[in-house]
Amino acid sequence: MVLPSHGINLDALCGLHFFMSEHFSPYQFITYMFIHGSWTHLFFNMFALWMFGVVIEQTQGPRRFLIYYLVCGLGAGVCQEIVQYIHYLQLDLVQVNYMGQMTDCVMVDGYDRPILLSSYLNAWSCVGASGAVYGVLLAFGLYYPNERMFIIPIPFPIKAKYFVVGYAVIEVLEALTRPGDGVAHVAHLGGMLFGLLLILYWRNRDNHSSRGGGATYVSFDSYNKRF
Repeated sequence: MVLPSHGINLDALCGLHFFMSEHFSPYQFITYMFIHGSWTHLFFNMFALWMFGVVIEQTQGPRRFLIYYLVCGLGAGVCQEIVQYIHYLQLDLVQVNYMGQMTDCVMVDGYDRPILLSSYLNAWSCVGASGAVYGVLLAFGLYYPNERMFIIPIPFPIKAKYFVVGYAVIEVLEALTRPGDGVAHVAHLGGMLFGLLLILYWRNRDNHSSRGGGATYVSFDSYNKRF
């Protein structure tokens, strides 16, 4: 809110842009997770991270939790880039004369004239910790599948595993039916996917490790007794 008055646009600098955009930089795969589009966006992401992240950090340990969180965020960004590239391949490209030269443009719904391709691609950006937070939700459902939760406005408790599956199904449906609603549904699913793969990898490695160690898995009941 403050920096734009000084000519600094955090969304342009730190948001994850499409990799073929002029505004893209590799570091954005990290920075996009730490900026948000609004106070509401920030609050709900951090509220969910506090609710579930505290438990998962105690389950995995601080080091593993940090790795897990970042991997989920990176995976969300990668999935978002892949979907955007597929969309790029489907664009209706046209050649128009712009300022004396032939330039690639695109026809976009809602516009009665072609738009410069470079300007259109620069507008493809993603911000927020949602992908990483969805990975944390998935971890909670895997570690504590039968823990009962009260979710507003559902008037009865549901098990964590059904809560996570329900969220995943909703995101799939939203991604298929509302692709242009301004929410990175594929990034949410990507965070869950990479979280699942990482947890399965860790479990497999720990099971085959002769040295022991690794993450310490605790039950939710023991967690409540300790905290």
